[in-house]
Amino acid sequence: MSTREKGGFTLPGEAGYEELSFALAEKWGADAIRDSDGTKLNDSLYQSDFEIYSTLCIIRGHNAFAKQHPDYLQQCFLQTEGTLALNEDALEIPLLEGFSEEQFALNASEAAFKYWQVWDRTENRLLEPSEWRFDPEKKTVIIEAPLAFRRYTVSFMAYRIWEEISMYNHVTNALDKEHLMPLDPAYEAVQAYMLEWLEKWCEEHPETDVVRFTSLFYNFVWIWGSEEARRDLYVDWGAYDFSVSAKMLDDFAETRGYPLTAEDFINQGKYKSTHMPPDQKKRDYMAFVCDFVADFGAKLVEIVHRHGKKAYVFYDDSWIGLEPYGPRFSDMHFDGIIKCLFSAYEARMCAAVPVKTHELRLHPYLFPTGLGGAASFAPGGDPLAEARKYWLNIRRALLRVKIDRIGMGGYLHLTEDYPEFTDYIAQLADEFREIKALHEAAEVYTAKVKVLVLHAWGSKRPWTLCGHWHESNEHVLIHVIEALAGFPVQVDFADFSEIKALRPEEYDVLINGGKAGTAWSGGAAWSDPDLISRISEWTYNGGLLIGFGEPSALEGYQHYFRLASVFGVDKDTGARSNHGKWPLPEASGSRFVQQSSADFALQDGLYLTDPEAEVLSAKEGAPLIVRRRFGKGQALYFSDFIYSSETAQMLLEMIADFAGDKILLYTAEDPALDCAFFPALGKMIAVNSSAEKRSSKIRLKNGVREITLDAYQQLIFDLKEEE
Repeated sequence: MSTREKGGFTLPGEAGYEELSFALAEKWGADAIRDSDGTKLNDSLYQSDFEIYSTLCIIRGHNAFAKQHPDYLQQCFLQTEGTLALNEDALEIPLLEGFSEEQFALNASEAAFKYWQVWDRTENRLLEPSEWRFDPEKKTVIIEAPLAFRRYTVSFMAYRIWEEISMYNHVTNALDKEHLMPLDPAYEAVQAYMLEWLEKWCEEHPETDVVRFTSLFYNFVWIWGSEEARRDLYVDWGAYDFSVSAKMLDDFAETRGYPLTAEDFINQGKYKSTHMPPDQKKRDYMAFVCDFVADFGAKLVEIVHRHGKKAYVFYDDSWIGLEPYGPRFSDMHFDGIIKCLFSAYEARMCAAVPVKTHELRLHPYLFPTGLGGAASFAPGGDPLAEARKYWLNIRRALLRVKIDRIGMGGYLHLTEDYPEFTDYIAQLADEFREIKALHEAAEVYTAKVKVLVLHAWGSKRPWTLCGHWHESNEHVLIHVIEALAGFPVQVDFADFSEIKALRPEEYDVLINGGKAGTAWSGGAAWSDPDLISRISEWTYNGGLLIGFGEPSALEGYQHYFRLASVFGVDKDTGARSNHGKWPLPEASGSRFVQQSSADFALQDGLYLTDPEAEVLSAKEGAPLIVRRRFGKGQALYFSDFIYSSETAQMLLEMIADFAGDKILLYTAEDPALDCAFFPALGKMIAVNSSAEKRSSKIRLKNGVREITLDAYQQLIFDLKEEE
């Protein structure tokens, strides 16, 4: 491979390892050096010719101020797990039992106490304040006259006394440092302190070119347990629970005209997960937080700009309220966004954010341990394998969209014992620069096929479900989105209100999928008869409707799948056990389809509603993939979808079978190979994601072209239209 110009790479430098920092900067082609959580730069690094990134977590690292003002710490609601009353006269419930008391401290202030609630969860009844009392010394709630064998919970406010990402980094790396506490800028005194602090910081750091905000104010919810065996009590990368305080709730009620309660967040102990369809209260609260984050965030960015520096934001960690695709993000005037990622869909998520610079922070992070505490840069770890795995996932998306920069983070010195890793990062960086150069020179060919993904979050949260791949991969739709991330088609996202404003004829393919009742399938949104009629009509008039898992599922109607009349398949949840059903015909799909779907999970109770529905793949007498002709259109139903290069190819070819072969133009017949064509340059790039040498035909306008790629190889070659 020819080495291209250096640049587009951010190196995690480290004081005390200056020689290593400069050596790897040269090797990896870095043009910027950053500090990381736990590392610092020194004068020799600051005074180099590299652009300098400085990492700031604006709400963390102010322990002296926080100790002086403990009531300004961030807060949240917690709920006790539930206590069963037996035959005792009074029931005493310890409030912090099971929670990490390194993370939480009870908030029984007058402002917070008014939001506490005690529930009889057996009856689902809110107890009156006269039915219980709080013992501040024992930190318990006492119910004087509980009903025997009823289950009671307490919802209460807690201060968060150790910021979660600091906590994670501390535990992961066995650090012995002071616990960092999170300040809440909801308070005017904290805002004044932060503005003054940032102004002074910018004055004292003239060497900094880019202020890398990590991220802004509020973390995704991460509730730690007291027991190591159950450390993660609740984690939701898209939740707003850690932005809640008495101050925010009071301000919300004043601004929005109605109050919120603890139960609006606790939700019987289930919390209002991102995977659940948001109700109007949740949407209103999210919008309220976003308004606050945008208004105060803009003031911080303005200070950075006034000092001649650029402001980037890290789209992870304390990102709640940022909502990069929301209506207020652009009001903050960030110059760039940085996304840590493992998968193709996350690259697509980053690429379309409205900022000038889009940067990916690669994995593995330079920590001793990686995901789930597994060894990475430690005995038993294999950082080279990790880096290759994640890069191959990401690279196929980079063929479709332009990313400006990549980089790494962590402790650079950990790489010293892994020369194969440093060699691979050099190769990876060159591959990135080759791809980037193509996008900078010309537009990539994209088929004139438009796909719309329909779920409850829509355009507000495209190209994601909730968090990284390993946090959402039990949900079928994330596998579908990962496949779409490398397709040469336009992909948009809409929620159930947005789709009503769209012109259906603008789209060729509509996708819905997920478990019944989730945000992804849609839940109660499918009670709208106009929605059912509109999608049915659109399909009948020539659209391709694709459903995965339990699409359009909702109890209470003739069919469980509300679009069963279009799909030609429905799911029996028990009500039709005595009903006769159409016999399942022999699967008619191609050998390729059946092999690709072999690992798909079965859906219990699936049955055909139309004898003309064609079963393309089946297992154990149950359908896996069903196709139904519907007027001028078509519907495809998948009981499951597990992403792989083979299943992605299968889905692409099935869409092509309906939308026309134009979608397959400039793609490889071998699913292990991904291609992208840049017509204005007359150049094509092909990448091999397999560990084997592969030969394949590339589909062209007037025939095919044979190519051969070595394992993992990336190849750019000339391709003229007349071919």
